[in-house]
Amino acid sequence: MPDARSETLAVGLVQLRTPDNQADALAHAAPLIREAAEGGAKLILTPEGTNILERSREKRLARVVRQDEDSCVNGLRDLAADLGVWLLIGSAIVKGEDPTDPRAANRSILISPDGEIAATYDKLHVFDVDLPTGERHRESESIRPGEKAVVAKTPWGGLGLTVCYDVRFAHLFRALAQAGADMISVPAAFTVPTGKAHWELMLRARAVETGAFVMAPAQGGPHADGRSTWGHSLVVAPWGEVIASLDHEDPAVLYATLDLAQVARARAAIPQLQHERGFVGP
Repeated sequence: MPDARSETLAVGLVQLRTPDNQADALAHAAPLIREAAEGGAKLILTPEGTNILERSREKRLARVVRQDEDSCVNGLRDLAADLGVWLLIGSAIVKGEDPTDPRAANRSILISPDGEIAATYDKLHVFDVDLPTGERHRESESIRPGEKAVVAKTPWGGLGLTVCYDVRFAHLFRALAQAGADMISVPAAFTVPTGKAHWELMLRARAVETGAFVMAPAQGGPHADGRSTWGHSLVVAPWGEVIASLDHEDPAVLYATLDLAQVARARAAIPQLQHERGFVGP
């Protein structure tokens, strides 16, 4: 494996407007993933809910299937192998393995260039909120939270896996960095009100706190299920500067080149990951 801190990595973030079924979702995502590969990206990332976005609990539970039976997931595995790229399905909504729990998993899936699944991560923090705008979200009604944090091995270093609402939990990002993450993915389907207020702010903060690259591919625009998402996919460097971003909500590919030597420089300048102390209270 190459030294992650002496390599550069070309990445492509695919911004989507995912439909409400897996077949249409694959047809929507595949051309943009091909475009990213043709543009030179070696690691391609898609947003949360790449395989289906359906906010109706009943419709979603009726449509989700097991990961190995999902036509979008399987189609993207074949596509990664055809293109010879690493592909992170930011998340797929798939049937959980616990037969006693009917809720689905919101699962990030890293696919290697041979089409094999290199790592998976189930979203730890589910989005249960009542926004000031009147929007109410209860993700826990149809999504079972995960229980394990994951740093995946790649040829360029550790990739910490998170999904959307996880970005609000700084301790998770710190733990990923301390476990060897040089890059952290934040695939998302942010609401418009929270996107306007918090999206870039929190992503930059997580990069600064961890000294890692943060890559955030997003859903954007009006979806078939009636929701609207923020878009504005972006990449943040370890010192906190935005090095690539989209200024809109439409489907598109965002390119960036990561100079992974910046990770070591940022962490040497401010070695905050080594300065953690226990405390009493409050």
